[in-house]
Amino acid sequence: MIQEVIETKLHNEFEPTHLNVVNESYMHNVPAGSESHFKVVVVSDAFEGLRLIARHRAVNQVLSEELANHIHALSIHTYTKDEWQKQFDSVPDSPMCMGGSKS
Repeated sequence: MIQEVIETKLHNEFEPTHLNVVNESYMHNVPAGSESHFKVVVVSDAFEGLRLIARHRAVNQVLSEELANHIHALSIHTYTKDEWQKQFDSVPDSPMCMGGSKS
């Protein structure tokens, strides 16, 4: 399963205090059971002092093989522990897919 690979790689690289990987493929025009659209929430000390773009690049680098071969869309939410607590442990919703129609 792609979701398990994502979880393992992000856990091993960032040693997060919070990690949530959500398969959002069901929200898109893909066959049932697809693993092509994901949202990841990573809370880690590894992001301390990094700008948002550097954090996203780090996640993209860790998942480069999956992005090249399996993942069509990846919504990335990265936080330090302090930022996560200030967000009241919440994450913004991903937007609904605007492409195609489900038949």
